[in-house]
Amino acid sequence: MKLQQLRYLVEVARRGLNVSEAAEVLHTSQPGVSKQIRLLEDELGVVVFERSGKRLTGVTEPGREVLAIAGRILQEAENIKRVGEEYAGGDSGSLVVATTHTQARYALPAVVKRFVDRHPRVRLSLHQGSPTQIAEWTLSGEADIAIATEALDQYPQLVMLPCYQWDHCVIAPEGHPVLAESSLTLASLARWPLITYDPAFSGRSRINKAFERAGLSPNVVLAAIDADVIKTYVSLGLGLGIIARMAYDPARDTGLRAIDAGYLFGSNTTRIGLRRGTHIRRYEYDFIELFAPQLTRRVVDMAMRGSVDEYQL
Repeated sequence: MKLQQLRYLVEVARRGLNVSEAAEVLHTSQPGVSKQIRLLEDELGVVVFERSGKRLTGVTEPGREVLAIAGRILQEAENIKRVGEEYAGGDSGSLVVATTHTQARYALPAVVKRFVDRHPRVRLSLHQGSPTQIAEWTLSGEADIAIATEALDQYPQLVMLPCYQWDHCVIAPEGHPVLAESSLTLASLARWPLITYDPAFSGRSRINKAFERAGLSPNVVLAAIDADVIKTYVSLGLGLGIIARMAYDPARDTGLRAIDAGYLFGSNTTRIGLRRGTHIRRYEYDFIELFAPQLTRRVVDMAMRGSVDEYQL
């Protein structure tokens, strides 16, 4: 039995039994993956994958147990490697943070600057994507830390650490009639064309639910993943914008005015996600605490052990 064979098993299962896709990710050939899986099944004396001809169609009952154990073995092997790299490398290493545009653009710059100043020999990379991509990158080991608002709580394999809460605001060009209203309502917003986030990003689900509860259908004429894109089209007069409050800066966003909308859409929670069972290196603890000071090493360790939940943080 070889670790590589276990990697092939787990990757094929992760790719929905698509051997070609797994082989591409593993930088090897499809016949090679199939052969190694067969050899492992022969050694174990059990069939892991059900087949129809050459096509994999399912996972057998013993196969589910084998895959669960294989996943744990591979994770512990990765943990051993991380421990070795941490202590052999001293204060050097690498850290990959997967996050959304909003977090990378507005929440992380000061944190990144402090981290780089404190750990100049650590190679820090930011990978931007959708919340789903961020979670998948973290689960696969392509990223060490996930930071997002949406979707992360849908992955039980991730330990969730709440960082901070934030609200939305409505932005409009100076002189827009909505700015003269004494109290902004969902009904008044529904009368105007709206520009806001793509459904997968930045609390869009809360925006949708607020209108649904009120029995209203918002006229969303444009959706984007980038608050700067939203502000650009609002400046052109194409509609009112709904963005994260952190994305509006009156000094920078000249010609635009913001109206607080937290009471309309509720608060959103940005979370850090860590893969369960992963060894966390010292500088990772430091990055997490720089981003969310309440998430000390003790709190993170308790969460990773499952002895604390987000409501206690």
